Amino acid sequence: MITGNKGEWSEIYALFKLLGDKQLFLGNKDLEKLEGIVYPILRVLRTENNGSFEYAIEDEIILISGGEEVLKISISIFKEKAKFLLEKIKENKERTFSVPEIEEFMKSINCLSLKASSTVKKDITIVVHNQRTNQQPTLGFSIKSQLGSPSTLLNAGKTTNFIFKISNIKLSKLEIENINLIDSSSKIMDRINSVLKSDGKFDFVKTEKQIFSNNLILIDSKLPEILSQIVYEFYSSKKSSVSDLVENTHIKNPLGFDISYEHKFYEYKIKRFLTDIALGMMPSKVWAGEYDTTGGYLVVKENGDVLCYHIYNKNEFENYLFSNTKLDTASSKRHDFGILYEHEEKLYFKLNLQIRFIK
Repeated sequence: MITGNKGEWSEIYALFKLLGDKQLFLGNKDLEKLEGIVYPILRVLRTENNGSFEYAIEDEIILISGGEEVLKISISIFKEKAKFLLEKIKENKERTFSVPEIEEFMKSINCLSLKASSTVKKDITIVVHNQRTNQQPTLGFSIKSQLGSPSTLLNAGKTTNFIFKISNIKLSKLEIENINLIDSSSKIMDRINSVLKSDGKFDFVKTEKQIFSNNLILIDSKLPEILSQIVYEFYSSKKSSVSDLVENTHIKNPLGFDISYEHKFYEYKIKRFLTDIALGMMPSKVWAGEYDTTGGYLVVKENGDVLCYHIYNKNEFENYLFSNTKLDTASSKRHDFGILYEHEEKLYFKLNLQIRFIK
């Protein structure tokens, strides 16, 4: 029996929904359909562990395997199955669950697992017709679902720690211990405030791992400093959305950019950063700036709509990431941050970067 969580079942739902709609709708930054831009879907490609299959859309859905037509199915059946599966995903309260009625249909169309083969990064590949250019691009997607828990864009690790030097203050070992013993629900912010009340200052030194720093500099030479300011803003204020944190940083302008002509330096550079994370940059691996074959996201909304965000439409993709992500606090114990520590008679404090989708 096939079982999966809401996110995994959403991959099958997206397949059925796209084949039933026969169209790919582009989304805007507010997760609404972009008026006037629709891509007719020509084919949907899916890789299973037992091979690759193609669902061609004509008057009916034609299943093709090994270059040969295997099966024809009415488009209305995919509409009906998508509607049924959406209801099952929404009403289920368990962490993982099965949907026997859908599993039977899946087998009939050579769809044997919820997720695409683990050997390919993209969840689904779609060939569309671009009416403006008269081209037929092949677009790869990861599938993000709002029917389950919000997923992370950038996972936390020691690799994403930022190190700050504490200056303008001299604390005894007992005072350091007392600050580190603060264990409130907002303990990291409260520890920062304790240092600030003693006139201490936080000065960014470097990221904990040099590879992450080099990756950031490859994207933009000022990114380590900009991100350090945004991370500090997150832990020392009640703001968490990326757009709010960037706006606050823009107003404070800690890097002293010339903003007299309203250039949005911080927003532009953070959009580049978010895009590179989404399309392959990992803090622990050397980043060459080459996007992976995924290329974008399909977002399954709570109402069942499926929206497309792809680097093929760069502005919409960047705006979606910028408006729909937030910073999140990971485990400070596991990732070793949020306490004062001494090194070569100097005082330091680490803060961590984790980015999660808002929905």
